[in-house]
Amino acid sequence: MARLTKNQKVALSKIEANKAYSLQDASALVKELTLTKFDSSVDIDVRLGVDPRKANQMVRGIATLPHGTGKTVRVLALVTPDKEQEAKDAGADFVGLDEFIAKIEGGWTDVDIIITMPSVMAKVGRLGRILGPRNLMPNPKSGTVTTEVGKAVTDVKGGKIDFKVDKTGIIHTSIGKSSFPAEKIYENALEVLQTISKLKPSAAKGTYFKSIHLSSTMSPGIEIETKTVTGI
Repeated sequence: MARLTKNQKVALSKIEANKAYSLQDASALVKELTLTKFDSSVDIDVRLGVDPRKANQMVRGIATLPHGTGKTVRVLALVTPDKEQEAKDAGADFVGLDEFIAKIEGGWTDVDIIITMPSVMAKVGRLGRILGPRNLMPNPKSGTVTTEVGKAVTDVKGGKIDFKVDKTGIIHTSIGKSSFPAEKIYENALEVLQTISKLKPSAAKGTYFKSIHLSSTMSPGIEIETKTVTGI
């Protein structure tokens, strides 16, 4: 068994054994558990009662965090010339088409989100083998393939995130930074959980929210009592 560091022991001592916390209490406690020297990400892990191997139980969605992610999101807009200015005005960090497709084919992927248009997906589609494994491939379901390029850029810069259940039935996503006030962490977490609740597949039977945990980078997870979460 791996030996715990001094900081890990301190963090664990702040969590009561076998206790599930309210979402509000956990949002405050996660700040106390964060002992890193950098501004840690705050993450939420949600285990769902679904079988993601079945198409009718796949859970994927979009949430706009009321207080953003706290991260600087680098956006590449792969668009036709008539949409370039719109993308630039909305704050895209990189704008173009053929030259960036060539860069990506050469191995460049130094961005967080790629937004494109339906009319150029034939070109962008061939980048799937590079972008897919890095979760960068644009997808209409996540709002990153659209004719409303400016709005899409503004949304992701403003805190829109997309998430999907993994093969083990868990959704894992970042909801802010440990420097956020506890109330902002709570409100961001609540937005994600309520969005997931609305996406419950009709084919999913039994308990939908099996477990919820809140944590920050390198901190232990805090179990959330699902009954304390409004609207799920």
